Amino acid sequence: MENTRILLGVTGSIASFKAVELASQLTQQGFEIDVIMTEGALNFVRPLSFGAITKRPVYTNLWDEDPGAGTTHIELADQADLVLLAPVTAHLLAQMAQGLAPDLLTSILLAAKSKVIACPAMNGKMWEHPATVANVEILKSRGVIIFEPEAGMLACGYEGSGRLPSVDDIVSLVKKELAGS
Repeated sequence: MENTRILLGVTGSIASFKAVELASQLTQQGFEIDVIMTEGALNFVRPLSFGAITKRPVYTNLWDEDPGAGTTHIELADQADLVLLAPVTAHLLAQMAQGLAPDLLTSILLAAKSKVIACPAMNGKMWEHPATVANVEILKSRGVIIFEPEAGMLACGYEGSGRLPSVDDIVSLVKKELAGS
Protein backbone atom coordinates (compact mmCIF):
# COMPACT_ATOMS: atom_id res chain seq x y z
CA MET A 1 0.00 0.00 0.00
CA GLU A 2 3.03 2.25 0.32
CA ASN A 3 3.17 4.98 -2.35
CA THR A 4 -0.54 4.48 -3.00
CA ARG A 5 -2.08 7.93 -3.12
CA ILE A 6 -5.62 8.52 -1.95
CA LEU A 7 -7.43 11.83 -2.27
CA LEU A 8 -9.80 12.12 0.68
CA GLY A 9 -12.60 14.58 -0.10
CA VAL A 10 -14.34 15.81 3.04
CA THR A 11 -17.63 17.70 2.74
CA GLY A 12 -19.84 19.67 5.13
CA SER A 13 -21.56 16.97 7.13
CA ILE A 14 -21.69 16.48 10.88
CA ALA A 15 -19.96 13.16 10.10
CA SER A 16 -16.86 15.10 8.97
CA PHE A 17 -15.22 14.43 12.34
CA LYS A 18 -15.08 10.73 11.39
CA ALA A 19 -12.94 11.62 8.38
CA VAL A 20 -10.13 12.56 10.77
CA GLU A 21 -10.08 8.99 12.13
CA LEU A 22 -10.36 7.67 8.56
CA ALA A 23 -7.32 9.71 7.49
CA SER A 24 -5.46 8.46 10.54
CA GLN A 25 -6.17 4.78 9.87
CA LEU A 26 -5.30 5.05 6.18
CA THR A 27 -2.06 6.92 6.97
CA GLN A 28 -1.09 4.31 9.59
CA GLN A 29 -1.54 1.62 6.95
CA GLY A 30 0.98 3.30 4.67
CA PHE A 31 -1.24 5.20 2.24
CA GLU A 32 -0.33 8.74 1.18
CA ILE A 33 -3.41 10.82 1.95
CA ASP A 34 -4.12 14.18 0.37
CA VAL A 35 -7.12 15.80 2.03
CA ILE A 36 -9.36 18.15 0.08
CA MET A 37 -11.93 19.97 2.22
CA THR A 38 -14.97 21.83 0.96
CA GLU A 39 -16.00 25.15 2.44
CA GLY A 40 -18.77 23.34 4.31
CA ALA A 41 -16.33 20.87 5.85
CA LEU A 42 -14.37 23.76 7.33
CA ASN A 43 -17.40 24.49 9.53
CA PHE A 44 -17.03 21.09 11.23
CA VAL A 45 -13.31 20.24 11.28
CA ARG A 46 -10.07 22.12 10.74
CA PRO A 47 -7.30 21.45 8.22
CA LEU A 48 -4.76 21.36 11.06
CA SER A 49 -6.21 18.05 12.28
CA PHE A 50 -5.75 16.39 8.90
CA GLY A 51 -2.32 17.93 8.31
CA ALA A 52 -1.02 16.74 11.66
CA ILE A 53 -2.19 13.20 10.95
CA THR A 54 -1.18 12.89 7.30
CA LYS A 55 1.98 15.05 7.46
CA ARG A 56 0.86 16.47 4.12
CA PRO A 57 -0.70 19.75 2.97
CA VAL A 58 -4.47 20.05 3.20
CA TYR A 59 -6.22 21.65 0.24
CA THR A 60 -9.24 23.87 0.76
CA ASN A 61 -9.55 26.36 -2.08
CA LEU A 62 -9.34 26.18 -5.86
CA TRP A 63 -8.12 29.77 -5.96
CA ASP A 64 -5.14 29.26 -3.65
CA GLU A 65 -3.05 27.75 -6.42
CA ASP A 66 0.49 29.02 -6.92
CA PRO A 67 0.43 30.61 -10.39
CA GLY A 68 3.93 29.36 -11.16
CA ALA A 69 3.42 25.82 -9.90
CA GLY A 70 0.86 24.49 -12.36
CA THR A 71 -2.73 23.60 -11.75
CA THR A 72 -3.15 21.89 -8.40
CA HIS A 73 -6.54 20.37 -9.18
CA ILE A 74 -5.23 18.65 -12.31
CA GLU A 75 -2.03 17.50 -10.62
CA LEU A 76 -3.94 16.04 -7.66
CA ALA A 77 -6.35 14.28 -10.03
CA ASP A 78 -3.49 12.84 -12.09
CA GLN A 79 -1.60 11.57 -9.03
CA ALA A 80 -4.56 9.87 -7.36
CA ASP A 81 -4.77 6.10 -7.23
CA LEU A 82 -8.22 6.48 -5.66
CA VAL A 83 -10.60 9.29 -4.72
CA LEU A 84 -12.48 8.69 -1.48
CA LEU A 85 -15.35 11.00 -0.55
CA ALA A 86 -16.21 10.60 3.12
CA PRO A 87 -18.54 11.98 4.13
CA VAL A 88 -20.27 13.15 0.98
CA THR A 89 -23.37 15.36 1.17
CA ALA A 90 -26.46 15.41 -1.02
CA HIS A 91 -25.18 18.70 -2.40
CA LEU A 92 -21.92 17.21 -3.63
CA LEU A 93 -23.71 14.17 -5.07
CA ALA A 94 -25.90 16.56 -7.08
CA GLN A 95 -22.90 18.57 -8.27
CA MET A 96 -21.13 15.38 -9.35
CA ALA A 97 -24.19 14.08 -11.19
CA GLN A 98 -24.53 17.35 -13.08
CA GLY A 99 -20.81 17.72 -13.78
CA LEU A 100 -20.53 21.00 -11.91
CA ALA A 101 -17.12 22.18 -10.73
CA PRO A 102 -17.43 25.33 -8.59
CA ASP A 103 -14.68 24.40 -6.12
CA LEU A 104 -11.46 22.45 -5.75
CA LEU A 105 -12.99 19.08 -4.90
CA THR A 106 -15.52 19.09 -7.74
CA SER A 107 -12.84 20.27 -10.19
CA ILE A 108 -10.65 17.35 -9.13
CA LEU A 109 -13.57 14.96 -9.57
CA LEU A 110 -14.09 16.10 -13.16
CA ALA A 111 -10.42 15.53 -13.95
CA ALA A 112 -9.80 12.28 -12.02
CA LYS A 113 -9.39 9.05 -13.97
CA SER A 114 -9.05 6.86 -10.87
CA LYS A 115 -11.80 4.99 -9.07
CA VAL A 116 -14.10 7.11 -6.95
CA ILE A 117 -15.73 5.81 -3.76
CA ALA A 118 -18.48 8.00 -2.30
CA CYS A 119 -19.67 7.46 1.27
CA PRO A 120 -22.84 9.52 1.72
CA ALA A 121 -23.94 10.81 5.13
CA MET A 122 -27.10 12.88 5.57
CA ASN A 123 -30.58 12.91 7.04
CA GLY A 124 -32.59 9.90 5.89
CA LYS A 125 -35.23 12.11 4.28
CA MET A 126 -32.52 13.71 2.15
CA TRP A 127 -31.00 10.31 1.28
CA GLU A 128 -34.38 8.95 0.19
CA HIS A 129 -35.47 12.08 -1.75
CA PRO A 130 -36.12 11.28 -5.43
CA ALA A 131 -33.49 13.82 -6.54
CA THR A 132 -30.79 12.16 -4.42
CA VAL A 133 -31.87 8.69 -5.55
CA ALA A 134 -31.66 9.81 -9.19
CA ASN A 135 -28.26 11.45 -8.66
CA VAL A 136 -26.90 8.27 -7.04
CA GLU A 137 -28.14 6.20 -9.99
CA ILE A 138 -26.44 8.57 -12.44
CA LEU A 139 -23.19 8.31 -10.50
CA LYS A 140 -23.37 4.52 -10.31
CA SER A 141 -23.92 4.39 -14.07
CA ARG A 142 -20.66 6.34 -14.45
CA GLY A 143 -18.73 3.88 -12.29
CA VAL A 144 -18.74 5.74 -8.97
CA ILE A 145 -18.79 3.24 -6.12
CA ILE A 146 -21.49 4.30 -3.66
CA PHE A 147 -20.99 2.92 -0.15
CA GLU A 148 -24.55 3.41 1.03
CA PRO A 149 -25.17 4.89 4.46
CA GLU A 150 -26.09 2.80 7.46
CA ALA A 151 -29.35 2.95 9.38
CA GLY A 152 -29.48 4.09 12.98
CA MET A 153 -29.82 7.19 15.13
CA LEU A 154 -28.75 10.26 13.18
CA ALA A 155 -27.13 13.40 14.58
CA CYS A 156 -30.30 15.38 13.81
CA GLY A 157 -32.28 13.17 16.20
CA TYR A 158 -34.08 11.16 13.52
CA GLU A 159 -33.67 7.43 13.16
CA GLY A 160 -33.20 5.90 9.75
CA SER A 161 -30.75 5.51 6.91
CA GLY A 162 -28.10 8.18 6.53
CA ARG A 163 -25.23 7.37 8.91
CA LEU A 164 -21.71 7.29 7.51
CA PRO A 165 -20.50 3.67 7.36
CA SER A 166 -17.95 2.79 10.03
CA VAL A 167 -14.36 3.87 9.50
CA ASP A 168 -13.25 0.22 9.62
CA ASP A 169 -15.73 -0.72 6.89
CA ILE A 170 -14.61 2.21 4.71
CA VAL A 171 -10.95 1.22 5.12
CA SER A 172 -11.81 -2.38 4.18
CA LEU A 173 -13.63 -1.22 1.04
CA VAL A 174 -10.70 1.02 0.06
CA LYS A 175 -8.24 -1.87 0.39
CA LYS A 176 -10.54 -4.21 -1.54
CA GLU A 177 -10.98 -1.72 -4.39
CA LEU A 178 -7.27 -0.95 -4.58
CA ALA A 179 -6.42 -4.67 -4.60
CA GLY A 180 -8.84 -5.15 -7.51
CA SER A 181 -7.31 -2.31 -9.55
